Amino acid sequence: MSLRRARDRRPPTDYAAFRNAVYAVVARIPPGRVATYGDIARLAGRPRGARLVGRLMADATAPGLPCHRVVAAGGALGGYGSGPAFKTAQLAAEGVIVRRGRLAEFRTRRWVG
Repeated sequence: MSLRRARDRRPPTDYAAFRNAVYAVVARIPPGRVATYGDIARLAGRPRGARLVGRLMADATAPGLPCHRVVAAGGALGGYGSGPAFKTAQLAAEGVIVRRGRLAEFRTRRWVG
């Protein structure tokens, strides 16, 4: 593994600040819209932090945080702490169609902040 890749996997120096920035961005995603892990990382100030955003979403316990609106690149559901069926149900309740683990209308549903 290259030094650059190893460096990118370390948590940011101010982990709590990045976590709070991620949570603030996720809280702004409107119902019926989605953003990718990479979109969230970019908007939170760490463009190469998509994997860390994924970990934060999997471990998130903040009440009311719409983690189900954060998806993988290309509209794939991605991981989710409560499982893909639950994430699919939450998105469906907001009018988002999921087929075979992907959003049917990803381009029109994507929110880029």
